Amino acid sequence: MKRTSLATFLLIAACSGPAKKATVVDDGAGDGTGDGTGDGTSDGTDTTQVDPHLRARQAFQNPGGMWMPRQMAEAGTASKLRELGIEIDPAALADPTSAPLSGVVSIGGCTASFVSPDGLIITNHHCVQGALQINSSAEKGVDLVENGFLAKTREEELSAGPTQKVMVAQKLSDITAQMRDGLDAITDGTKRHAEIEKRQKAAVKACELDRPEIKCFVSSFFKGAEWQLVEMLELRDVRLVYAPHRSVGNYGGEIDNWAWPRHTGDFSFYRAYVGKDGKPAPYAKDNVPFQPASYLKIATDLAPSDLVMVTGYPGRTNRHQTAAELRHAMAWSHPRYIEKAKEKMDLLAELQKLEGETAIKANVARQSVQNGLEKYEGILGGLQDGTLVKAKDADEVAFRQWVAADASRAKFGEALDAILTKLEAIWQAETQDEAVRDVIGASRLFGNGILFVRWAEERVKKDEARKPGYQDRDKTDIVNAQTTFKKRHDRNIDRAYLKMMLLRAATSSTADTAFLAPLLGVKKGTKIDAKLIDKTLDAWYGATKLEKDAVRLKLLESSSKQVAKSKDPFVKASVYLTTLVKKMEKRDDAWYGELAVLWPTYVEGMLAFKGGMVAPDANSTLRISYGTVRGYSPEPGKPVYEPFTVASQILGKDTGADPFDAPAALLAAVKAKGWGPYAVPSLGEVPVDFLSDLDITGGNSGSPVLDARGDLVGLAFDGNYEGLASDVVFKGETTRTITVDIRYVLWVADAIDQADNVVQELGFTPSL
Repeated sequence: MKRTSLATFLLIAACSGPAKKATVVDDGAGDGTGDGTGDGTSDGTDTTQVDPHLRARQAFQNPGGMWMPRQMAEAGTASKLRELGIEIDPAALADPTSAPLSGVVSIGGCTASFVSPDGLIITNHHCVQGALQINSSAEKGVDLVENGFLAKTREEELSAGPTQKVMVAQKLSDITAQMRDGLDAITDGTKRHAEIEKRQKAAVKACELDRPEIKCFVSSFFKGAEWQLVEMLELRDVRLVYAPHRSVGNYGGEIDNWAWPRHTGDFSFYRAYVGKDGKPAPYAKDNVPFQPASYLKIATDLAPSDLVMVTGYPGRTNRHQTAAELRHAMAWSHPRYIEKAKEKMDLLAELQKLEGETAIKANVARQSVQNGLEKYEGILGGLQDGTLVKAKDADEVAFRQWVAADASRAKFGEALDAILTKLEAIWQAETQDEAVRDVIGASRLFGNGILFVRWAEERVKKDEARKPGYQDRDKTDIVNAQTTFKKRHDRNIDRAYLKMMLLRAATSSTADTAFLAPLLGVKKGTKIDAKLIDKTLDAWYGATKLEKDAVRLKLLESSSKQVAKSKDPFVKASVYLTTLVKKMEKRDDAWYGELAVLWPTYVEGMLAFKGGMVAPDANSTLRISYGTVRGYSPEPGKPVYEPFTVASQILGKDTGADPFDAPAALLAAVKAKGWGPYAVPSLGEVPVDFLSDLDITGGNSGSPVLDARGDLVGLAFDGNYEGLASDVVFKGETTRTITVDIRYVLWVADAIDQADNVVQELGFTPSL
């Protein structure tokens, strides 16, 4: 990974903002008297109030943990938060319907939060790329992805499209007994999986009954040992309010990704709307702003060693996996992912050179691919020195010794042995299936084709008998996705990806590639090379009609016979591929049905062995992490990075060329030292980004970072390279969250983009 020339900077000694809270000078003696170096009287006597929690925060070593809301009220967590100086009742963090959690929302793959009573939402810049893209037009010369967007009035706000939702947590219910009771009596894996699916659908149906505004989901925790029913209010009219220029929101781009120091203004704003009756409704011009139950207030006095919390919807971690799973990921899963991502990066780099819509869409796609690439490179790099793997091995050895010490614990060891045997079979199949899964996933047209085949098959069944994703509750989302398909699909990108995966399949030495000949319409044994693939794809893309909205919408209403008779090459190929998908599904359902009773048994044993509080792996449900503002040393013996970067450092970093090409107005404001009220006295200027030891992962992008009062101080947008392996084994010494400071958000909005209406709605007076 490339780093900037500023990577060894040690600039900032401390950071304290406007005195909204007490500051502390600690001389190391532990008596709270200070050493006269604070902001007290002229004779050196410090008059600031002593913070009794500072020592605890400075000594804090974050063990990691993306905690479920209910866990925040438990004695151990509440006690630790009080020790660190929390100023609100920890029990408030256990209720998703009360402040501050009621102001935190999921926007699909990212987190966001309400910041005004009129539904204004703040999130990361990279989380609104889809909205910027669908409102861009090469034909009209409008490129919001590059130039950003600002609505000066609410009438100017742009729809983020019918697929963009804002999901607001309403209730979390424990349904563990409902989901697990009697499963062990079902000995057939396929039948057990079907029973779990049946119970999930029944819980969701009952939850959503006569409540069209509510979406419900069933989520499992601790590998199926615990289950929750999640109720969410679904807001369907979401509009783009403000996004800064690409050279602010993605400053540093690929080079700075996962790196520190950072100077990235990764923020943007949406607004949620509802019908005039206050109920969720699709986009309509006369809809009105949503009034949230609560919204986050902004604080501008964050300093080093302060307590911070992050809350949001983290996607996936794998900390409860076995040592064998960790080794499989290192040897196979991660390297394969990295290899394919690099190929995609090269393809997209070439496609970015094309004119028109392809360049815009390739730019957005490349940001996403690059982010995943560097993440998995970091995870793999963090595992390869063997330290974390040895820790996982030692943990498992100790667990087996604990099991052996008591005959009543034998079931836990037996469950682990059975899991490992089953995983070997799954991994073998995973290797064989790689090619067909890659080919299917490469093309949006294949994705649509298979959808039409499956939808036609499922919709003739009773709703409760259909597969999840193909029920009546899913139809609106499916139709909406089709209406925005053309804004997200690009033929050049689609073809490049598909050719790449077909070539990889044709040359694979491990995957089952027998499907290629019938897929491409050639005889068994025919040599499949780039020339044949190009010829086939030329014919397919030349003849397909799937890029037309009317054709796709008609196929959604077609019967299985009508779909099967389609002459569209992608539909015909999809009919064939669907038979392979269903075959793999049937096999996988049986395996995971068997694991559905093994995993909970093993995890229950592991939790008993570890004792105390343990956080479940992330699974896209609402979580909270807490920690402190602090730097870190990237390597033993290296200087410690300070936790804040400042705006003046951009001058030494900026080259005038992408990705270090800050807007001229920003550079001018920095040179003029036009900080206004957003400067931090101890710095003499505006902070840009800051570090903390908070525990996050993908899905936390846009998550609000809160101070001890529960006020908003920044937006999490990245992690550091040295901490990426913490998705597998958390390492608190070097794992850091990178957050855009809210003071930089305000400064850019006020001084650079003249977004006065946004600044005022956030509760501040524009002054620059």
